[in-house]
Amino acid sequence: MNGKDELLKIFSLKLRTIFGKLVINYEKLQEIRLRISSPLIIVYENKEYFISDDAKLVDNPSKAVIISKNEIRETMEYISNYSLYAFEEEIKQGFITINGGHRIGITGKTIIEQNTIKGIKHISFINIRLAHQIKGCASPVLPYIVNSSLAGIYHTMIISPPRCGKTTLLRDLIRMISNGNKYISGMSVGVVDERSEIAACYMGVPQNEIGIRSDVLDCCPKAIGMLMLIRSMSPQVIAVDEIGSIEDLSAIDYVIGCGCKLIATVHGSSIEDIKSKPILSELVKKQLFERYIVLSNRGGVGSIEAIYDGSGIML
Repeated sequence: MNGKDELLKIFSLKLRTIFGKLVINYEKLQEIRLRISSPLIIVYENKEYFISDDAKLVDNPSKAVIISKNEIRETMEYISNYSLYAFEEEIKQGFITINGGHRIGITGKTIIEQNTIKGIKHISFINIRLAHQIKGCASPVLPYIVNSSLAGIYHTMIISPPRCGKTTLLRDLIRMISNGNKYISGMSVGVVDERSEIAACYMGVPQNEIGIRSDVLDCCPKAIGMLMLIRSMSPQVIAVDEIGSIEDLSAIDYVIGCGCKLIATVHGSSIEDIKSKPILSELVKKQLFERYIVLSNRGGVGSIEAIYDGSGIML
């Protein structure tokens, strides 16, 4: 992967040495998990492995590197450049985005004041989710969501179980719609990136390529962000990841009522699965979405199971 050396710099010296010797294709590395007093684990090619002291992939946890309190402390010092206080706002959200767009999830003891999380201390668990772009992965889908008669796109919902590529597909759709292509002229896209996974902004700059006509609200709640973008940036399309709250439903109604097109992702395995969820079922009943894209990992991550129109008819 690009920036492998930069990624390795965030780890403690011991872990940096181990990962430097590990013989894998970093483009296929998805997650690295550090848990205090527990084995070092990675998710590689959609499978979990332990890492041994001699930098080998192993299946037996007894042969794995055990993460110490010092490994966690030293890694957090490198991640924050010895200035954790500078990431106070991000830590409240439970993650830090670093150069390259990689997201560092952190947990420990939360500091609560007036029923609000003010911070996290005694950080003991770290999850590095590596950012990967697969440019062109949305090419098979794009023709189905373009409304050629109106020179625009259809309201689109991407349905996917975890780790099946929904955010990667969403990101590439944003890029293609924003830049324009043979199917559609470039459109202004507003992106509400609540967890910094779509654009992966670092110091305000997107680390992922999201197109020349895209505007990003980073670390902003989806419902609030959708309304802000409508009022401030006049987007033709709004893109959000993982909708599901009552507030999201109200904001979606507003966005669609304003004539703006919407692309959103949800956790699920099928349209029937979405219909079984109280809040999301309302979106299906109202037929607010005109296209449904269902993903799985049966043929590999990002496999397109089916594409449906707003009435549930397979296209």
